[in-house]
Amino acid sequence: MTTPRNIDGQDGYQVSFQKENESLLISLKGEFGLKNLTAFTREIRQAVSGHAIPTLTIDFSQVKYLDSAAALAFVQMEQEAASRKTNCHLANLSEEARGIFSVIHPDVLTRRPFKPEHTGEGVVQQIGQASLSIGRDFVNFITFIGDLLSALAYTVTHPATLRGKDVLFYVQRAGVDGLPIVILIGALMGLIMAFMSYLQFKQFGANIYVPTLVSFAMIKELGPIMTAILVAGRSGSAFAAEIGTMQVNEEVDALETMGFDPVRFLAVPKVLAAVIVVPILTVYADVSGILGGLIIGVTTLDLTFKTYISQSIKTIQVFDVVTSLIKAAVFAGLISAIGCQRGFQVRAGAQDVGKFTTSAVVAAIFLIVLTDSIFAVMLYYVKRYSVFA
Repeated sequence: MTTPRNIDGQDGYQVSFQKENESLLISLKGEFGLKNLTAFTREIRQAVSGHAIPTLTIDFSQVKYLDSAAALAFVQMEQEAASRKTNCHLANLSEEARGIFSVIHPDVLTRRPFKPEHTGEGVVQQIGQASLSIGRDFVNFITFIGDLLSALAYTVTHPATLRGKDVLFYVQRAGVDGLPIVILIGALMGLIMAFMSYLQFKQFGANIYVPTLVSFAMIKELGPIMTAILVAGRSGSAFAAEIGTMQVNEEVDALETMGFDPVRFLAVPKVLAAVIVVPILTVYADVSGILGGLIIGVTTLDLTFKTYISQSIKTIQVFDVVTSLIKAAVFAGLISAIGCQRGFQVRAGAQDVGKFTTSAVVAAIFLIVLTDSIFAVMLYYVKRYSVFA
């Protein structure tokens, strides 16, 4: 039987059905595209449904025009036939038609969508999904840390592979360019701490201990953690956005095609630069915080410059300074690693870049606070049971 169709007075399509030995041959003629998609798919499905057909052949030898929408429809018909135990074959495809079919991946049609259509799960299900997501994210981060350590080890054993100019570039971006804001925030933190502690200490006539409190707090905790949070907001987000944009532009794939290891090529210079500059920035933050407290000490507490500095020096211990710099280096490694890892996770468009850039900053701040709490407990026992006690 033959069923002709015409669309809008233009060259339409013609579908012919011929049954031979329990096999059905569908011959296509004319143009098949989005404009007549509904008509010819309904025609073919009506002819095929309700019949047990062992073999189905669709002949494209007389097709003049075929677009991707029509090709997708035929792929779906092929899958529907397979679900009915029917052997479906697309015959006599032209080179152009083969090219159109080659960009259609049948497995994607059955894959679960990234964003589900219905999100009416209960609280328990949402908690479970969030827990699984956090677990997968943790595994991915640990895997990336392994790749990063492997790349760093290779760089150490093969120093010629290190891109020194890139390291210096990120040293300037993360360190020199961020120095003014670190000094400003450090000075303000010291000033605020000195003033607030003065309001409490003056009740007991203990103004002399304000320099001690400011110096101890800045060097032990506030200096490293404040600097790390600033670097996470400035440089961690920049690392994630930079690599994420390269992912969207397929530049990372190009590097792999040329034989470069993206982690070694992109992440290692950023990590090394951050580990170098963050401890230096921490020193500036500590000094500026102490000087910020000095302003309150001289103008409000009636302390002389010499008294304030001498009290601060009495508080500062070598152990505290060294551990502060070690914490800053660890924070730097975490910030740069999480920024690069989130950048490599980007897969599509500007929305993904923004999503993972935000995620990099939030995750970095969380890891900074978590690591600092671990350091606080660990260093207490190290100092208590060591020669520094």
